[in-house]
Amino acid sequence: MAESAPAAPLWTAEEIVAATGGVLMGQAFNAHGVETDSRALEAGDLFVALSAARDGHDFVPQALAHGAAGSLVSKASPEPCIKVDDTLRALGRLGEAARRRAIGARRGAVTGSVGKTSVTQAVLAGLNLAGHGHGSVKSFNNHIGVPLTLARMPADTRRAVFEIGMNHAGEITPLSRLVRPHAVAITNVEAVHVENFPDGEAGVAEAKAEILAGIEPGGVAVLNGDNRWFESLSGAARAAGAEVRAFGQGEACAARLIDFQPGAEGARIKAEVEGRRIAFPIRQMARHWGPMSLAALLMLRALEVDLDTALAALSAFEPLAGRGAARDVALGSGVFTLIDESYNASPISVASALAALSARATSGRRIAALTDMLELGPDSADRHAALAPVIAQAGIDLIFCAGPLMKSLYDALEPGRRGAWTVEAEALIPRLAEAIEPGDTVMVKGSKASRASQIAAALIAGAATGVTA
Repeated sequence: MAESAPAAPLWTAEEIVAATGGVLMGQAFNAHGVETDSRALEAGDLFVALSAARDGHDFVPQALAHGAAGSLVSKASPEPCIKVDDTLRALGRLGEAARRRAIGARRGAVTGSVGKTSVTQAVLAGLNLAGHGHGSVKSFNNHIGVPLTLARMPADTRRAVFEIGMNHAGEITPLSRLVRPHAVAITNVEAVHVENFPDGEAGVAEAKAEILAGIEPGGVAVLNGDNRWFESLSGAARAAGAEVRAFGQGEACAARLIDFQPGAEGARIKAEVEGRRIAFPIRQMARHWGPMSLAALLMLRALEVDLDTALAALSAFEPLAGRGAARDVALGSGVFTLIDESYNASPISVASALAALSARATSGRRIAALTDMLELGPDSADRHAALAPVIAQAGIDLIFCAGPLMKSLYDALEPGRRGAWTVEAEALIPRLAEAIEPGDTVMVKGSKASRASQIAAALIAGAATGVTA
């Protein structure tokens, strides 16, 4: 049998020099990938030495020893390398060159207060099923992740999707102009990062609308017709020359949600999309996945993926780690079910996760472990306490809380629902683990920085309790 031809390089040294304006030091090389983290580097990658919390130049020797083809540097470094004035700006130029050479590729960009990573990854699943797709890995959505994702885009890409996030005003605009999307989606605008905006949610809405800054002429803006900022965002989209396609429950929506029925292994959605009545299963239970699925469908259609391929991809799309993935964990002679929602949290996403927990069949109790929701502004304590009636309506049996802000929720709970409260997430782990019984369903959710993921990881690992994964 003849050996297959070696894969074409992603970048040659000559192409990198032309894109970045750098100078090649040492022998020419071919790179099959681009990486900024020496720990994640694979043989044949170009290592980009960024200066952040740690200076990437300190890791160039290690990267070369682990098989890096060469490095992109701004300081004297071991060869082979390409020296530039600023490695972050050079990474952006490499991304721009990747965009220009992928002739004919349609590009999408997704932002929003809640759900942008899941929608981006659902869209990517559809692009991959359609063939020659490319997109963001995990939450690579900032001033490093977006140009890095672009720089990794092969020349034969037909369609690509990029997640773009922000914490402050002005952060999305340059990234949108770098991507130059043909279609954008704003999943929603909610009270997330509001402490960074003097005018609160209105400022968040304006910042999310920055994704329109780089949209290609005649592009498509996929917007949430049920969100209270829809009129403002649709006005901004039309001013940018974009065609607005709405998703939601309204009669005028291009993708209209008719019904959402959660089941044992996910949910079934009925909708009308582009005038066609459809029904399809998904593997997520949270109700916000009704409109988010329609956002993904409209993005896929705007990127010229046929509807049947898009539906097949959505039906097979698994919940992401930290965003609703469920697993059974051994406990003594039985098991309990852990739902990991620990990646991030806001009032609306917590409410949605609690509703999904309420709808999930279980032979035991429904338990939620919640850590602080961050960046909610001066009324943060009240926003936490306001979850108490949501919990009561959902019928959650026990609530465990960690963090100074979650004390407001804990105090607002009915006494019978109080599990325990601790200042630190780590201190909550043994209290929670001791209370879990076989048959229980346990959801863990909180903002990333409030360390909810440590609780989920400890339950899986069986820390301090006798629980074994």
